[in-house]
Amino acid sequence: MLFETNKDKGRAGMALGIAWFGANGYTVNVPLNDTQWYDFIVEKDGVFQTVQCKATGSKDNNVVIQSCGGTNGGIYDTILNHPLDYLFCLDKDQHMFVIPMADLRAAGNVKQVALRTEPPSKFASNVKIDTSKYLVTL
Repeated sequence: MLFETNKDKGRAGMALGIAWFGANGYTVNVPLNDTQWYDFIVEKDGVFQTVQCKATGSKDNNVVIQSCGGTNGGIYDTILNHPLDYLFCLDKDQHMFVIPMADLRAAGNVKQVALRTEPPSKFASNVKIDTSKYLVTL
């Protein structure tokens, strides 16, 4: 899989997100522009839900869920502020995670998500969300 640039990562995350939802009985709807906070909409049994995709190639497998930029590089938004239903994540080892946004919001003030395939140690007090329970495969 091509996973060198941010564009490569974005394409791979979106493609595998569409593949996972499509392979699991959802109808996938892709918008014609990219000005909305979701990457695509899925529908199953008459229920429509929005999905945001994130991919990371970082060593620590962290996905940043805040948006930074502008002249001072400050944080200007987070996906937690938008009516999203799922966060689909892809890590550098091609592990996929489907995280309900309700669970992410319940975790509190989360700035990034550490994608882990194993449950955290009972001594890991800094883990806000156990991503291992959201691990999925095609």
